[in-house]
Amino acid sequence: MDVGVLTVALGGESLEDAFAYLSEQGVDAVELGCGGFVGDDHLPREEYLDDDEAQAELRDLLDEYDLYASALATHNNPLHPDDERAERADTELREAITLADQLGVDAVTCFSGLPAGGPNDETPNWITAPWPNEHHEAHEYQWEVAEEYWSDLAEHAADHDVKVGIEMHPNMLVYEPTGMLELRERTNEYIGANFDPSHLFWQGIDITEAIRFLGEEDAIHHFHAKDTKVYEANSRVKGVLDTEPYTEEPDRSWLFRSIGYGHGEEFWKDVVSTLRMIDYDGALSIEHEDSLTSPNEGLEKAIDVLQRSVFETTPGDAYWA
Repeated sequence: MDVGVLTVALGGESLEDAFAYLSEQGVDAVELGCGGFVGDDHLPREEYLDDDEAQAELRDLLDEYDLYASALATHNNPLHPDDERAERADTELREAITLADQLGVDAVTCFSGLPAGGPNDETPNWITAPWPNEHHEAHEYQWEVAEEYWSDLAEHAADHDVKVGIEMHPNMLVYEPTGMLELRERTNEYIGANFDPSHLFWQGIDITEAIRFLGEEDAIHHFHAKDTKVYEANSRVKGVLDTEPYTEEPDRSWLFRSIGYGHGEEFWKDVVSTLRMIDYDGALSIEHEDSLTSPNEGLEKAIDVLQRSVFETTPGDAYWA
């Protein structure tokens, strides 16, 4: 199991400078943004797609710093009711899958997207309760939209032998593990999770149980290492569905935190052990979104915790069994 980093937090640095810095920190893998909300500072899709020379230069740079790409990232909303926005997100995702295939990267990370609540609506609608009944009907409509789109996208992924890791995220149709499995069952095995605990903590979901739940179906394709702290002084009053801006830290019920600042090292060792039990042996890709510290400090503290948590060798024979 490897320690990785989503390089978006280092977007102000050149690709080589980012690689050099991460290599110095002992990082094994990088996840490279190539479109959507995460941007493409380090991997502009159009500059690399179908360009053998540019792709060879990227491979050489990864080799120089003893790194590999665990995934390409393009997070957007391909189910958006605005056709232009949906088409742009779809193009980003399909081209990311094609580029991953060309680069020999086996996963692309993304969101499920979120449709409107009906065919005539203009705004995506995150439905979190089944009543009044029009919300239940809207939710059924959204799944029809999602199944049609993702069934086709899953075939594209299969054609390129690239796994799609969907991040379970609020304001997206798939935001928790049972929804993740439902989408996988409606499509194919190339659709799975980019398992990000940070969005599950505040929902009250048990992280290791969720890992086991998805792991039983071999449905974890990638892993984001990101922490969350629930601040109960606020959540006890207003709950956890919090619309305060992320930068209004004292007023929020929860915040994204650097690894170790929401849950301690013992917890992350339990996560790593559970991932090993389900035979996940990929990267733990650190995503820095902690507004209380700088990217470099947040990344370095997260790397420190995870390097003490991951296993570096394969299990030996259980001679005592």
